[in-house]
Amino acid sequence: MSQYGDGGVLITGGAGYIGSHTVLAFRDAGYPVVVVDDLSAGRRELVPGDVPLIVGNISDQAMIAKVIRQYKCQGILHFAGSIIVPESVTDPLMYYANNTAASRNLIECCVSEGVDAFVFSSTAAVYGNPSELPLTEKSETLPVNPYGSSKLMTEWMLRDISAASDLRYAALRYFNVAGADPQGRSGQAGPNTTHLIRVACELVTDKRSEMSIFGDDYDTPDGTCVRDYIHVSDLADAHVLALEYLLLKQENLVLNCGYGHGFSVKQVLEVVKKIADHPLTIRSEGRREGDAAALVSDSHKIKEILGWSPKFDDLNIIVKTALDWQRSMASGERLNI
Repeated sequence: MSQYGDGGVLITGGAGYIGSHTVLAFRDAGYPVVVVDDLSAGRRELVPGDVPLIVGNISDQAMIAKVIRQYKCQGILHFAGSIIVPESVTDPLMYYANNTAASRNLIECCVSEGVDAFVFSSTAAVYGNPSELPLTEKSETLPVNPYGSSKLMTEWMLRDISAASDLRYAALRYFNVAGADPQGRSGQAGPNTTHLIRVACELVTDKRSEMSIFGDDYDTPDGTCVRDYIHVSDLADAHVLALEYLLLKQENLVLNCGYGHGFSVKQVLEVVKKIADHPLTIRSEGRREGDAAALVSDSHKIKEILGWSPKFDDLNIIVKTALDWQRSMASGERLNI
C-alpha cells in the first residue's frame, strides 16, 4: 500500500498503450488500481489479471461515480481519448467529443465525488508549430490541429475548475512516446497506429510491405520532422510521481514530458534498420496537414519538481523494446493481441 493513503487510483484508458504501462507503474509502486476503458482502442489483455477492469465510457457519470465510491479513489489518471493527429484534421468533431466533452463530464464527476487529484494526459501538440526550441512550459500554446486544441481545452477546464474547487491537477504534456515495457508485459497494440517507430517495427516483422516519410522539405537538418522521443516506461513513472506530488503538495502542475533532444524521421529509421538488421522499403510522400516541423522539450522542470530521473533515455533502447514487443506479437506469443 502507498504511503499516500489507502485509497485507490482510477486509470481511464488503462487498457491502451500509455495507460497500460502506467497501470504497471502504479502496481509496482504499491497502489491499488482500477481501470475504466471502453476497449474501442485498448486491449483487455494489456490489463493485468488482478486489476479490476470496468468496460465503459468515461462520459457515463453514474458509472464513474460508482467506481470512485466502490474503490475509494483518491486520484484519477485520465488517458481515455483519441490521439491520431491526421484523423483529428479530417474529423474534428470526434476529437472535441472524445477528448474535450468527455473530459468535461469526467472532471465534473471528480469534483462532485470529492476526488483530490487529477493527472491529465496532455500533449506537446498544444504548442503548435513553434518558432523557438526547446519548448518550456511557458512557451506559447497555438495548436495547429484539432487534436492539440482538444487537449488544450481540457487543460483550460482543469485550470478553471481547480480555481473554483478543491481539485488539484497535473497536465503532463507528452512529446513522442515510444518503446515498450522492458519486461515484455505491455506495448503498442491498438489499431490504426501512425507512430513512426511502431510502423517501422511492423515493416520489420512483415506486417507491412512498405512505409512512408511524410515530408522531406521541412526546415530541419535533413528535411524531415524532428521529435523528442520518450520511452513509455519513463513516462509511466512520471505519472506516479505527479500523483504523489499532488497528494502531498496540493499544488497544480503543468509539465513537459520529454528528454530534451530530438531525432529526425530519417535518423529514427536508421536506428531501426541497425537494431533490426533489416532493410526498410520507404517511399516519400507530401507533408501531412497538422504536422509541426520540430518539437523538442525543455525537461528541466519535471526533473527539478518531481525528481524524475529517466532510465531509458536512449533511442536504441526505445527501438529495441518496441521491436521486441512487435516481434512477440508477430511470432504468436501474444495470441490475443
